[in-house]
Amino acid sequence: MSNSLQGKRVLITAGAQGIGLAIARRFLEAGAEVHVCDVDEAACKAAAAEHPRLGVSLTDVSSEAQVQAMFGELTKKWGKLDALVNNAGVSGPTNRLEETTLDAWQRTLDVNLTGTFLCARSAVPLLRAAGGGAIVNISSVAGRLGFSLRTPYSASKFGLAGLTQTWAMELGPSNIRVNSVLPGVVSGDRVERIIAARAAASGVSNDAMREQLVDKVSLRRMTSPQDIANQVAYLCSDEGAIISGQSISVCGNVEYLG
Repeated sequence: MSNSLQGKRVLITAGAQGIGLAIARRFLEAGAEVHVCDVDEAACKAAAAEHPRLGVSLTDVSSEAQVQAMFGELTKKWGKLDALVNNAGVSGPTNRLEETTLDAWQRTLDVNLTGTFLCARSAVPLLRAAGGGAIVNISSVAGRLGFSLRTPYSASKFGLAGLTQTWAMELGPSNIRVNSVLPGVVSGDRVERIIAARAAASGVSNDAMREQLVDKVSLRRMTSPQDIANQVAYLCSDEGAIISGQSISVCGNVEYLG
């Protein structure tokens, strides 16, 4: 990849830990100016301490007021934006449909869909001020395959596909490209929590559930956060300048989800 990310102004939501922090590191390594937000204050402090060049905001993306406050800071700081990575998301409950509460459903959609909407809405004027740029929505293979026991999560990720295609059409004339990246089974603490929850719901051991998940991947291995970060960086670079409206699976080819 060329040095086309050098000096680019990039915002990554939920960027102080996990996949988001891997994405932030990838952009920092490429010479970009990076700002992240997160709801975890300790993670924000740790990320800022580890990466002195990193801008950090404590922000809940499901709150309109907090998103507006963060973008107010960015407007003063940069005035323009070259890329928005909508990474913030919650796993939601692992329950049968009839056991899923309205509160759990609403909270999942509030973060995964409404948070993405709020950040993109605020980012568009700054992207236009930069002459165009990129929005990358972090979705999931559960947004193309469905995922039993994960009704709110899967619904929210299918919703991201619609937002991605709609925004690509609407924003394309402003030279703003919009894509989604669909991770599969990504190694890390989050998938281990999901494995434990699904194992408990299904009455099997954690090891058995982990094996079941990996057996559904053609390459028979988990995806790393770095794999996701590399794809996001490509989509925001000059090399990815013609790609828009796409939902790209980065998952080793997850064949199905049970």
